[in-house]
Amino acid sequence: MAGAAGAALGYVWVYGLLGGITLIDWFHRLRHAGSFRTNPSDGPDLRADARTGDRRRALRIAVGIATAGRPAIARETLRRLRLQTRQPDIVVAAVPTLADLDLAPDEADPLVLVGDRGLTRQRNAILAAVDDADLVCFFDDDFVPAPTYLESMEHAFLANPDLVGATGVVVADGITGAGYAVEDAERFLEGRIGAAASIPVYNAYGCNMTFRVSAIRAGGLEFDEALPAYGWLEDVDFSRRIARFGHLERIGPAVGVHLGVKGGRQSGRRFGYSQIANPLYLVGKGSFAWPRAAWLMARNIAMNLVRSLRPEPHIDRRGRVAGNVRALADLVRGRLHPTHIVRLP
Repeated sequence: MAGAAGAALGYVWVYGLLGGITLIDWFHRLRHAGSFRTNPSDGPDLRADARTGDRRRALRIAVGIATAGRPAIARETLRRLRLQTRQPDIVVAAVPTLADLDLAPDEADPLVLVGDRGLTRQRNAILAAVDDADLVCFFDDDFVPAPTYLESMEHAFLANPDLVGATGVVVADGITGAGYAVEDAERFLEGRIGAAASIPVYNAYGCNMTFRVSAIRAGGLEFDEALPAYGWLEDVDFSRRIARFGHLERIGPAVGVHLGVKGGRQSGRRFGYSQIANPLYLVGKGSFAWPRAAWLMARNIAMNLVRSLRPEPHIDRRGRVAGNVRALADLVRGRLHPTHIVRLP
């Protein structure tokens, strides 16, 4: 009961704080009009350009994996792609160094792109390499798709020409806890038919998301590199921008497990800063609705404060609180920006 009361008081306090954030944010936007806002151009209605579904033929599918610092799990993900009933036409892996993949001669042979580290930069490198694809499917390096995942995605895009983005059903997500092993994923997926209905969604989930390449090209879309490192909320930003040209769905038959491997992710302090800076930046862009951003920030700040008293062993709650505080201080000073996490330990 005491824990519940503490959490409730935390939420009340945080929502009051967010009221102040709103006023400060609006003040800085008026004072520095245009310096923080990068609204996408309105442009023409491109839904017709996205209608590339052709029931007479299969679509060309590219799978893109951006990875860094986790060669063992990345190799396992590439290996499991061989189990897909519908094999990808091309697999592209974007890495900072070849050591981040470290493939043996007899392992899968993806197209390997070596470049700057950072999720959005690596995914943009993948986008540049898949011009001849109809669909590009982004998997996190720790996402385990069911064997029929790509087959289900292809069927969905063929059946619905207005579908420009999609995500699958995550039957277990280790990111919310200590994480899972590959063996756990196999257990979760065993016997899963994946017959759930497909439903509209606000955004695709970054660990598994598929987009129609013609809509990406028609809109001149890229992942926003102002969201550095882990690029938190880059999936929301990209999804909402491509949604101008069609609609987004969660595809019921496409199921998988997100292992939520902790190694290789950014520090608690950096992530805590991103929990404030990134939502407000996307609100300024117009790609994230303020009520959703406010709820997300309130939930994260309250959770960090309450659980910092007895932190989980796999989450740096106190580091996140420190990052939250630093971001709020930067907001008050008018200096808040997602790229500032590179200055933090």
